[in-house]
Amino acid sequence: MISKWTTTELQRLDAFIAQNSPDLSRSRIQKLIALGGVEVNGEEVVKSSHKLHVGDSVSLDLDVQSVVDVSITPVDIQLEILYEDRDCMVINKPAGYAVHPGSGMAADETTILHGVSFLFAAHSIPFNESSILVHRLDKDTTGCLLIAKSEKAHTDLQKQFAQRDVSKKYLAIVAGTPDPATAIIDAPIGRNLTDRTKMSVMRTSISREAKTSYETIDSCGKCSLLCCDLYTGRTHQVRVHLSSIGYPILGDTTYASPSSGELSKKLDISSLCLHAWKLTFVSLKEMKDIVVECEPPEAFTAALTAAALEMSTT
Repeated sequence: MISKWTTTELQRLDAFIAQNSPDLSRSRIQKLIALGGVEVNGEEVVKSSHKLHVGDSVSLDLDVQSVVDVSITPVDIQLEILYEDRDCMVINKPAGYAVHPGSGMAADETTILHGVSFLFAAHSIPFNESSILVHRLDKDTTGCLLIAKSEKAHTDLQKQFAQRDVSKKYLAIVAGTPDPATAIIDAPIGRNLTDRTKMSVMRTSISREAKTSYETIDSCGKCSLLCCDLYTGRTHQVRVHLSSIGYPILGDTTYASPSSGELSKKLDISSLCLHAWKLTFVSLKEMKDIVVECEPPEAFTAALTAAALEMSTT
C-alpha cells in the first residue's frame, strides 16, 4: 500500500510521516526510510532527518519491504567477504536467505542480517541493524551485496544509489532468445493489484519508474544468458521486466510462463537463475571507483551447462 501526502510546513521527514501515520512506530518509520520505502518529490530519500519544505510531495510504500521488529542475534552462515575497507564490505549473498526479517516469516528465521551480525562481532565492528543494508537482493538471488559499517557510511552509500551513481550488473538465464539481442526496458513497476506478493509492469499513481537494460551474452535458441544493468532498484525489477517482455528467468516460479516453467523442469533447474555479478560504487575514503565481481554459484553454472550456454571471458 502506498500513501501520499503534501507538506504544509517545514518538518523532519520521519516526524511528518509519524504525524500522518499514527499507527506506525517511529522506529518502524525510520527503518522504512532507510530501506528505500519513502520518496520525496519522486526521489528516494534514505535519511530520517531529511528536511521537508512546504509543498513537498511525500510517498510511503508500506509494501516495499515489510520490516518487522525482531532481535538480530549473530549466526554464522559462512558469508564470504568479496571486498572490505574502513567504511563498508561487499559480501557474496547465498541463495535462500532473505536480507532482513519481514512479515510472514518465522520469528527464528535466519537472514543475511543475522550473518552480518556475526561478521561484525568477529571483526569488532559495532552492529546497528538499521544502518547496515545499503540495498537489497531477493531471497533467492545470489551475489554482490553492499554492507555499511557505520551510520554515516550507510547514509553516504545510499545517496550513491539514490543518485544512480552505482552500477549493478546481473547475470540471468532466460527462456527464449530475446529480440532484439540488446535493449532497454523502461516500464514502471507497482504492487500487483490482485496478488500483493508480486510486482507488475503497470502505469498507475502507485507505480514507480523502473529501467533495465540487457545484453545477450549467449543463446542456444530455447534459452539465453543475459547481462542486465539496473538503472533503478525496484522490488523484483529484473524478474518482472524480463517476464513482461516474454523472457522469464528460468527457475523463477513467481514470474514464470507455462513454457518457461516447463523448460526449467526439463533442464532440471530448480533455483532462480539470477546472480548479482558486478557492483561498482565510489570509495568514501579515496573517492575512486571500486569494482567488485562475484563468480556465479555452483547451481548457476550447472544451469548454464544444462542449457548449453557459455559465459563470455571478457
